[in-house]
Amino acid sequence: MTGRVLVLCAGLVCAVIVVCAGLAGAVFVHGAATGCAPTGTTSPGAGTQTAAGTYPPIGDWDGIQVGNAAAIITTGATRGLPARAWVIAVATAMQESNLRNLDHGDRDSVGLFQQRPSQGWGTPAQLLDPGYAAGKFYERLVTVDGWQTMPLTDAAQAVQRSAYPDAYAIWEPDATTIVEHVTGLAACTTTVAGSGWTQPVHAHIGSGFRTTDRPGHDGVDLITDRGTPIHAAAAGTVSRVRCNATDTRTGQPWGCDRDGDPTLTRGCGWYVDIDHPGGIVTRYCHMQTRAAVAEGQPVAAGQVIGIVGSTGHSSGPHLHYEVHRTADGSHDDSSGTAVDPVPFMVTVGAPLGR
Repeated sequence: MTGRVLVLCAGLVCAVIVVCAGLAGAVFVHGAATGCAPTGTTSPGAGTQTAAGTYPPIGDWDGIQVGNAAAIITTGATRGLPARAWVIAVATAMQESNLRNLDHGDRDSVGLFQQRPSQGWGTPAQLLDPGYAAGKFYERLVTVDGWQTMPLTDAAQAVQRSAYPDAYAIWEPDATTIVEHVTGLAACTTTVAGSGWTQPVHAHIGSGFRTTDRPGHDGVDLITDRGTPIHAAAAGTVSRVRCNATDTRTGQPWGCDRDGDPTLTRGCGWYVDIDHPGGIVTRYCHMQTRAAVAEGQPVAAGQVIGIVGSTGHSSGPHLHYEVHRTADGSHDDSSGTAVDPVPFMVTVGAPLGR
């Protein structure tokens, strides 16, 4: 299956409509690579941090296995590889480890891909990091001539050199299904208006801006499924990537490796701030995992920066979205500069909601 990218421009007013149909690899918005891909941590132990309920089961694959697949997909997406590479990698890990981050295997094999330190793949500690292990797999995959079009089992075998070269093929349907579900590729649309702005997620609006019952709510809640890709609302520079979650009972860190609680937790969870021209700052809270972008990194409008979760002060999966605006052009993200995102997004041609 292949994706379609439709770019419609008329005169000086240009709206970019990105349609990810089936297994799109990466899409392009205003010339910058973006993707309808999951984003998640590729830090050491990323695959083992997935707690029960972090990812819902898909078919016979439980949440831990799906979380490990998401780490593999994220690594491929951040390297700019198409979805075909993600499917090959996930299918390979299904065969090698059943998508379990194993600390043992045949001889000195470890990790999702059962790579061997003695064969130059890396140290045992490195290979138990799903992001590192997936990265090493992709590094070798892209050196295989014609890997994009050859049968999956041939591409996987060229990398792994397994004693059972035909075994990878049986996992292709499951790997394809997981990639589609985890990334939301089956129904993913992003529209960038002529103003250069887009919806961060296509979702229903829940709690509003500074309502009577929540006067300190400096943004709006956009209600959608866990794992939904979050897009940068406009081009800018990432100014903050943080975990902000505190246990209200003790004042100690709650952590962002698990869901938050509406009573026991305060804070934004995993969140990202982006500085935009004109003194505008957008904030994206309650991400499932650490964002795939880094502080100081430029991002394009529509670029996937994270996935929806429920970390921090949260009662369920959603994106808390804020807009801060100053008259002097400074990037002040304090509560005093917050504006209601709903009318603001209307003025820039990217209204929130479904």
